[in-house]
Amino acid sequence: MIPKETIEKIFEVADIVDVISDFVVLKKAGSSYKGLSPFINEKTPSFMVSPAKGIFKDFSSGKGGNVVSFIMEHEHFSYVEALKWLANKYGIEIEEKERTPEELAAQGERESLFLVNGFAKEFFEDQLLNTQEGKAVGLSYFKERGFNEETIKKFSLGYSPEQRDALTNAALDKGYKLEFLEKTGLSKTNEKGSYDFFRGRVIFPIQNITGRVLGFGGRTLKTDKKIAKYFNSPESEIYNKSKILYGLYQSKNEIIKNDECLLVEGYTDVISLHQSGVENVVASSGTALTEGQIRLIKRYTNNITILYDGDAAGIKASFRGIDLILEQGMNVKVVLFPDGDDPDSYSRKVGHTELVDYIKNKQQDFLHFKASVLLKDTDHDPLKRAETIKDIVKSISVIPDQITRSVYIRETSHLFEIAEQALHNEVNKLLRKDLKKDATQSAPEEVPPEEQQALLVKKQDDKGKYSLEIQERDLVRLMVQYGSQEIPVKVRNESDEEEEVAYFLSQYIVEELLNDELQVQNPAYQRIFDEFLDGLEKGLVVSDKHFIQHHDAGLSQIVIDISTPKDVVSENWEKKHRILPTLEISRIKDAATQSVAMFKLRVLENMIVDHQEKLKVSLESNDMDNLLMKIRDLTDTRNIFAAKLGIVVTR
Repeated sequence: MIPKETIEKIFEVADIVDVISDFVVLKKAGSSYKGLSPFINEKTPSFMVSPAKGIFKDFSSGKGGNVVSFIMEHEHFSYVEALKWLANKYGIEIEEKERTPEELAAQGERESLFLVNGFAKEFFEDQLLNTQEGKAVGLSYFKERGFNEETIKKFSLGYSPEQRDALTNAALDKGYKLEFLEKTGLSKTNEKGSYDFFRGRVIFPIQNITGRVLGFGGRTLKTDKKIAKYFNSPESEIYNKSKILYGLYQSKNEIIKNDECLLVEGYTDVISLHQSGVENVVASSGTALTEGQIRLIKRYTNNITILYDGDAAGIKASFRGIDLILEQGMNVKVVLFPDGDDPDSYSRKVGHTELVDYIKNKQQDFLHFKASVLLKDTDHDPLKRAETIKDIVKSISVIPDQITRSVYIRETSHLFEIAEQALHNEVNKLLRKDLKKDATQSAPEEVPPEEQQALLVKKQDDKGKYSLEIQERDLVRLMVQYGSQEIPVKVRNESDEEEEVAYFLSQYIVEELLNDELQVQNPAYQRIFDEFLDGLEKGLVVSDKHFIQHHDAGLSQIVIDISTPKDVVSENWEKKHRILPTLEISRIKDAATQSVAMFKLRVLENMIVDHQEKLKVSLESNDMDNLLMKIRDLTDTRNIFAAKLGIVVTR
């Protein structure tokens, strides 16, 4: 277990903006930061980070939390793993207390897979650099490819020896279980026993954006055509190739810096470009480009440039990937290398400056690229030319932004000498078709007549009582956000004279509810209320950090949800519009008194309804008189609160 004081130090040192910036491009938005959700696909940023509070809130997915819970959510780490990751980032030494057998047994399968892969990476690196076979076979191959020692270490390249079970035995000797070696695909078992899946191959570790090893790619150095050239780790709990980009760990900072991601196909393309000084590059690792991979890139930039080696069949197969990029509202360009060259070979032929200039000068937008490729096959056939235009129009139709679509329609009109309106009509037809399809897929199920009647009866049976959820939420929100703020409150002193004293806002709300013997109905809100009360009884004011770093993740999540505003006022608002927004902090006393009054008003109205219901079934005249008197008193009090709030009572 990690000592409490170490956990507190991690929370104190870890800068939430700094940490999340490793995964999300954040831009200043008032006193907060804003970016695209790292959890789901979105086109409009709704992911907020508050450095003052040390919290994040993703309004698209509903996720929120502190710096530790972000790492847990994003990397699927346990609480302890996330703390260790942060400690490593900030150079904080962790001296763990001895864990109990139960805690050791609770170590998840996911972590076991990561640990096995981490061991394998170190084993392959050691074999490459420190064994005779590794140097003679693996290292010589990498050097023939032009990779220097710095590059080899940067990408943790390795070698798996020819021996049938070298890695398997080494891992078992270190205490790793065969079960996890098999689940990661490092070991296979047949009737002859267990053996190394990657034996006799050079190794390319595949890392996530924090550097943890998800799987491996292995290339054979044998010329036997019956042997597969490349092997990849099988899909596992931690390895999903459709959501992974090779080289992103090494490239993400340069992608952000250049606001552009170069996309290639293979491992060696990425490595060679890095060695040539072009580091904003990732690879889809031979798989067809997926939405998951595109969304991964979108976290860092909206601009993708695809580098192709000029193979016609491969280029045509890539058209779907281009459309997927366009669908995400991203900008896509294409660079074709000379015949016989790919990014790897070309980068080794020329220097850094020539390579950068070639990529910059040979970029084509998707429209001209598709046109140049498809028109080669038309042989001046009008029908084939029409099919080419339709293919391009289909790509334009998936672009979400109307203005961008219009620009490409105009360009297509000029390029093919076809009426712009005809292209608009074709695009609109495709859009209507997609809209109709989406509407059909998302249409709600029809409610059977008998269920409709049941719902109607339920509504008619409703007694008209208010849910207090909104009022309770607002009270708790004010306590969490401004609990330590002092507000002036009028009280009576020992001489029964009214005087003004300073109350903490949380103290004011707590006492207002306790004095009238009121409780909140939501159990989670009541727990928060009770913790404020406990603190006040000890002479302490509970801070928002108390809840943000709370051991109960559920309670922490609730506090973050209710205290994170979705809309942030820009610092330039007043300059741009000459309007000074009224911030809640400037009218905090009014906000608190109004929130308490509204809560009490709704409680009173519910009490009136309860007494009216009792009146309906009362048979004794004395009971009826008492109930009527109580209803009258409650109504008078209700009207006082309503008048203070400026609410017109209609019942």
